[in-house]
Amino acid sequence: VQLQASGGGLVQAGGSLRLYCAASGLTSHSYVMGWFRQAPGKEREFVAFIRLNAGSTYYSDSVKGRFTISRDVSKNTLNLQMNSLKPDDTAVYSCAAASYRYYNDYTQYSAYDYWGQGTLVTVSS
Repeated sequence: VQLQASGGGLVQAGGSLRLYCAASGLTSHSYVMGWFRQAPGKEREFVAFIRLNAGSTYYSDSVKGRFTISRDVSKNTLNLQMNSLKPDDTAVYSCAAASYRYYNDYTQYSAYDYWGQGTLVTVSS
């Protein structure tokens, strides 16, 4: 499995960005894909995940209502639409994938098997 994140950049507070994660090698729909972020000097933080076969999604409280995670099957990408961005959203965003196991907590980075490189999002005030 290979994951490649893109779409980061510089945006003003209140603006929007859309992140993409190109995925290859996912052989079935029994996967969970997620986004995490890490701000300078801070620990990696869960952002959102989606169960590919069920389509169910889950968000951290800090992004709920502002961010939307989705999967574009035709393009085989994982997307993260980020609206109403705040300076606190500034971080390196990384995508990840894991085979679904019912006992895993997919808000934890340790639950994921595969990681893409990060893409930097900078939100100016």
